[in-house]
Amino acid sequence: MAQVPSTSSTQLSHSQQDLQDLVALAIEEGRKLGATESEVGVSVDTGLSVTARLGEVETLEYQRDRGMGITVYRGKRKGTASTADLRPQAIRETVAKAFSIAGFTAEDECAGLPDREDLATEIPDLQLSHPWGIEPDAARDLAVACEAAALKADKRIGNSEGATLSSHTGLRVFGNSLGFLAGFPSSIHSLSCVVVAQEDGEMQRDYWYSSVRDWRELEDGESIGKTAAARALRRLNAKKLSTLTAPVLFVPELARGLMGHFLGAIRGGSQYRRASFLLDAAGQQIFPSWLQISERPHIPKALASSPFDSEGVVTRDRELIKDGVLTGYILSTYSARKLGLRTTGNAGGVHNLIVSHGADDFQALLKKMNRGLMVTELMGQGINGVTGDYSRGAAGFWIENGEIQYPVNEITIAGNLKDMYREIVAIGSDVDARGGIRTGSVLLEKMTIAGE
Repeated sequence: MAQVPSTSSTQLSHSQQDLQDLVALAIEEGRKLGATESEVGVSVDTGLSVTARLGEVETLEYQRDRGMGITVYRGKRKGTASTADLRPQAIRETVAKAFSIAGFTAEDECAGLPDREDLATEIPDLQLSHPWGIEPDAARDLAVACEAAALKADKRIGNSEGATLSSHTGLRVFGNSLGFLAGFPSSIHSLSCVVVAQEDGEMQRDYWYSSVRDWRELEDGESIGKTAAARALRRLNAKKLSTLTAPVLFVPELARGLMGHFLGAIRGGSQYRRASFLLDAAGQQIFPSWLQISERPHIPKALASSPFDSEGVVTRDRELIKDGVLTGYILSTYSARKLGLRTTGNAGGVHNLIVSHGADDFQALLKKMNRGLMVTELMGQGINGVTGDYSRGAAGFWIENGEIQYPVNEITIAGNLKDMYREIVAIGSDVDARGGIRTGSVLLEKMTIAGE
C-alpha cells in the first residue's frame, strides 16, 4: 500500500494568521490598482477518505486543497478571479486579472460590498473544529468493521456497495476593503454503509450514516452497519399499489428535502427573478398556524453553524415562519438590493433551520396516519420551482391500522408544494440533526399515489 499521510502527522499548510495576511495583501493590491472595493476569500483543506467493500480496501484517498477567490469592483462593475497558488506574486497577478475583468463587465447598481453596519464584529467560538488524528490503517479498520457488521447481520445481505469513513478539516478566512477580516477552522467526519439484500432473485439496497463535527460523537460503526442491513432487509418482497389518494409520511431524512424546496422558493434570487411558487409571499400563511421554522446559526458543533455568512455579514437568530406565516426571505446583499430590502446574512445558504414539532414520536405518527404511505426513498427531480408542482418516484411501506404492512416500490407521489405545506398534519419528535435543516417526520393529509 502506498504511504499516505495521516491526519495526525499532517498540519494545515497555513495558519489563520498566514491566511489573513494573504487576504490583506490581495485587498491592498486591489486598492493600489484603483479598485473602489474588494473582497477576498481563502481556504485550505485536508482530508482522508477510505472505502472498504467486501472486506477489502477499495479506495484510499488523501486530499489537500487550497484556493483563493478575489472579487474587485470598479464602481459598479465587478470582476472575479481565483487561484490555487498562494504565493504573493500569484496573488498579485490574480488581483490584476480580476481588476481587468471588471473593466469589461456591465454596470450593476446592486453590485458591491455589504453595508459596513451589517458586518460581523465579534466571532464567537462555535466549537466547529475537532481534528481527528486517525491513521489510514485505523480508518480502514473502522470501515471494514462497519461493513462486516452489516454482512453478518443476515445471510440475505449478500452484497455491498461498501462502507466509507471520511475525516476532513479546513480553515477559511474572508476579508474585504471595509476592514472586515476574520476566519475560523472547521471539521467534519462521517461513516456510512450501503448494502444489498437478496432473496428469491430480488435485490434491494439501503444505507445508513453518521456525520458530525466532533469525531468522538460518531455513531458506532457496528450500529451503522446493522441499521443499513435492517433497512435493506425490510424492503424485500416489495409490492405495487393501485393508484389512489392517501396520507403520506416522509421520514426525517426525506422531510429535510421537502423543507429544502420551501427554502429554494423564498431565496432572494428566486424572488427577484420572479421564478418562485411563493412569489411575494412574505406575510402570507404558508404552513399550518401551529408550525414554526427558526434559524439558529450559533448552535455549538452543528453542521451548518457559522458566525458570519460568505460576505462577512453577521448571522443572527431568526424566526422565518411564525405561526405558519412567512416573515421574510433568505437574502444576500445583492438579492436584498434587487428587492429593495436588507441582507439577512444568508449569502451562501441558511444556518441551522429548526422545524418545530409535537410530542408524537415516529410510532405515534403512524398511529395518527392510520392508513397511508410511509416514504423512505425518493427518485428523480420532478419539482417545478415556479409552479410548485411536485412529482417524484418513490418507495416505502404501506401502513394499515397504524402498523407497517409491507414494502412498496415503483410508485410516484404527486401534489403541489403549496397545498402540501398547508396540509401538514403533524411533525414528529424524531428529529434528524445530520444536516442544515433539522426536522422530524412530516405527515401530510393527502397526496396522489400513482401505481398500477
